Amino acid sequence: MNRFFINIFVVLSLSITLFAQSNTSVSKRGTTAAQFLNISQGARASAMGSAFVAVADDPSALYWNVAGLARLENGVMIDHTQWIADIGYDFVAINYNLGGFGALGISLTNSDIGDMKVTTIEEPSGTGETFTARDLSFSIAWAINLTDNFSIGFNPKVIYQSIWRMNDFAIAADMGILYNTPFKGITLGMSITNFGPKMQLQGTNTTILYDADTESSGNNNRIPANLSTEEWDLPLGFKVGISYKNVFSDMHKILLAVDASHPNDNYESINLGGEYVFNERFAIRGGYKSLFLDESEESFTLGAGLRQLVVGNVSIRVDYMYGDFGRLKEIQKFSIGVNF
Repeated sequence: MNRFFINIFVVLSLSITLFAQSNTSVSKRGTTAAQFLNISQGARASAMGSAFVAVADDPSALYWNVAGLARLENGVMIDHTQWIADIGYDFVAINYNLGGFGALGISLTNSDIGDMKVTTIEEPSGTGETFTARDLSFSIAWAINLTDNFSIGFNPKVIYQSIWRMNDFAIAADMGILYNTPFKGITLGMSITNFGPKMQLQGTNTTILYDADTESSGNNNRIPANLSTEEWDLPLGFKVGISYKNVFSDMHKILLAVDASHPNDNYESINLGGEYVFNERFAIRGGYKSLFLDESEESFTLGAGLRQLVVGNVSIRVDYMYGDFGRLKEIQKFSIGVNF
């Protein structure tokens, strides 16, 4: 059974890698739907330059590498992202360890875009109507330790997008592995995210009244018809990463990580990150996102975190992240988590 799972993941990984290699000359920017799925989740991971695939040791593993769930205690995380253009995204993740049966996880990502005015050429200041857009993703994950050093996980998800009176949904999946190498403190990770069908926004906004023959009179010039909208791929991502954890003493710990990313809608890039933890309570983090990616607005990230034991093995952690977004200014993230 263990070999069966490993073989499935290897076949999928090779297929996606070969597909990506055949498209290295074209970036395909702006050609995928559900771009909110590319927004990093978890203030800690994001502050480390989004280099977290080989770390995945908190509930945000549901986003980064679902295999990490198998190595976690029970926990809850709530994350808020203050995105560009005053758009907000909220992420909630819950994980529960089942012992020898693996671990379960649930995650929800939801947007907060707010109402906008409906404008037309004739009424540029607004028609009096309002509309909104919505992004939503819900997943239920399972992960298991196949050996003491090898973990694998699967994360089926439902993705929903809407704008005004058009919407669509898709069912996709994430898969991931973590492997503790024979070298002390070094872990390898790999993940495939958003593996699924295309999305196509449709609704009453695409319904029109059509005149099939404008040269004739007396015919029906109000035939109900639908405008054709394009189908768009999901933002399929393939990442490999390596992390190094060194525990100098009970007071000082350091974590370094590097991820290589190969998406289906952009060129390859590298994410770098690090974390220093003092006395298991205070952490400072930094990183650089999208290294070697031409014309990227994302760059350095910074962050900090506090952890406090409450009672027994119950602890609370609060994290903050700041990210430079070039001409689009900055983004900020806030996370609060409880482990038990």
